[in-house]
Amino acid sequence: MTSAQQGRRFSAITRTAAQTRVLDAALKLISERGVSGTSLQMIADAMGVTKAAVYRQFKTKEEIVIAITEREMSKLEDALEAAEAEGHPLRAREVLLDKMIEQAIDRRGAFSVPLFDPVIIRLQAEHEPFQRFVERLYAALLGTEAGVEARFHAAMLSSAISVAVMHPLVADIDGETLRHQLTQMTRRILDLPAQDSAGTTSRSAAV
Repeated sequence: MTSAQQGRRFSAITRTAAQTRVLDAALKLISERGVSGTSLQMIADAMGVTKAAVYRQFKTKEEIVIAITEREMSKLEDALEAAEAEGHPLRAREVLLDKMIEQAIDRRGAFSVPLFDPVIIRLQAEHEPFQRFVERLYAALLGTEAGVEARFHAAMLSSAISVAVMHPLVADIDGETLRHQLTQMTRRILDLPAQDSAGTTSRSAAV
């Protein structure tokens, strides 16, 4: 059982240098080929090691996928906890939204295929710590209670962000422009105050 499964933070899960190398190699291959098209042997070949060396770190591809998911979620934990502790709900939502957009843009090339890989979707749906984290994330972002409503809103908003950053129509747009456009779009979806070009909200209530 992982640390996250025991209720601890994803970022508290420790990975050895060898495990991190496996995850990096696996993510690159899965991004290109999907989970079904990636084998432990292919990961080993990409690393220049034996399959047994990979097997010593992770017994199955499923373990690797879950570890990648936990690593991705850990990047949002600080922002989520800050939002949950924030006394101003509107400001909390802004901070969390900015972090989600930042992460989506940063991973727009490397994580595009895994996001919609059916195997990853299934494994994440079965991974209770992931489900709990997503419920908390979107409850804080959308101002709803954790549960079915939060999950549905999570699916809608995360799809809007994820598809937008990967769509071929915006493939040639630089990250900063994409960030600005995506911020404006999602703020309208969430009924948050608009920002000007300097990133300042247009309503004093958001300060």
